[in-house]
Amino acid sequence: MEELNQPQQLTKRERRELKKQLKQEAREKRESQKQIKKIGLWSAILLGVVAVIFAFRLSNSSTPNQPVLAVDAVAVSDQTKGNGESKILVVEYGDFQCSACGRYYPLLKQLNQEFGDRVQFVYRHFPLKQTHRNAEPAAFAAEAAGMQGKFWEMHDLIFEGQADWSEKRNAKDIFAEYAQSLNLDMEKFKTDVRSKEVKNKVRNDYSSGIKAGVNSTPTLFLNGKKLQNPRDYEELKRLVEGALSQ
Repeated sequence: MEELNQPQQLTKRERRELKKQLKQEAREKRESQKQIKKIGLWSAILLGVVAVIFAFRLSNSSTPNQPVLAVDAVAVSDQTKGNGESKILVVEYGDFQCSACGRYYPLLKQLNQEFGDRVQFVYRHFPLKQTHRNAEPAAFAAEAAGMQGKFWEMHDLIFEGQADWSEKRNAKDIFAEYAQSLNLDMEKFKTDVRSKEVKNKVRNDYSSGIKAGVNSTPTLFLNGKKLQNPRDYEELKRLVEGALSQ
């Protein structure tokens, strides 16, 4: 009689089948582990992509106080001069480092001086960062000066000194000198230049320009209508006079 506790010996065929089965189970286990790793890796990648997209949208989104501007609408965040009640609105999308903007600067300044309260002027930033490395820092400096009520004074200094800073690596230092000459609170200026509020303002202007079809600087709008850039001051003046007479 066979004892109950005696181990049963496997036949050669059974041992081969068992060995094959163990190999199959080991193979399936490895495959399962690979799939788990792949799923984990792709999940991590997907989460990373979602995080990057979210961060990008957040960093480029307009703040509640800075909606993307319509060309013919003036927001509280806009840099304006002239008469807010005027029926004539001239909007410039400009780049402080753009040489063409530098040439138009005296024309627009003369237009403002001649028409005064009959026209409202708005300057919006459209820095062409790919070709003008100092354009965005110049815009930040102007907006930081604007935080102390000196946007247009800084705007004028930056354009008038364009040749001095345009290709310089220390352009930010030159803008700080301009700020000092305007008797700005320098600690506040330095803080504001780096602030999210100032950066959002400049990028919000740029976004509104893209929405309006701006693809070069300067781009001028008269009562919301995009202009072919006038060849000289007299042509620019006639366009404004024509709008006033309507």
